[in-house]
Amino acid sequence: MSPLPVALDLIAVPRAVPEVRRTLRERCGGADSPDLLLCVSELLTNAIVHLGEGTPVTLRVSGTCTGRVRVELSDPEPGAWPVLRSAADGDESGRGLALVDALALRWGVEQGPRGKTVWCELRAPGPSSGEGRTGGTGQRRVSEVSESTRVSFSGLRT
Repeated sequence: MSPLPVALDLIAVPRAVPEVRRTLRERCGGADSPDLLLCVSELLTNAIVHLGEGTPVTLRVSGTCTGRVRVELSDPEPGAWPVLRSAADGDESGRGLALVDALALRWGVEQGPRGKTVWCELRAPGPSSGEGRTGGTGQRRVSEVSESTRVSFSGLRT
């Protein structure tokens, strides 16, 4: 079975997050993909937190013609767009989209006829290709994101 593309119809509930990560790990054959797993987790968590538990969503992970991995999370709420914000040191939330912004080569939102799709593109998992967002030093840009941020979400529709 080819690892990509993957398309999953889910109900956005907290238990879906680890199940989705496990499914992606299995499909990727154990390839090193922490950025992929974290971005998927953050996008799904945002749907749970900002749209509510039980929202139907579709997760798609595919390869692009440029050798990147594209993650898309579609939901039925056309008016609830994600907003990149800065969380204060003591805030317990507000870092999810900042993590996606730091890890993704690019990300955005597309309006559809029945909702929207939040997407991001990442370097393909596995050996480093040298491509990625970098600052002037050549190091990956991790913009003011606390390493103590924890993520949990899950809930595959059966």
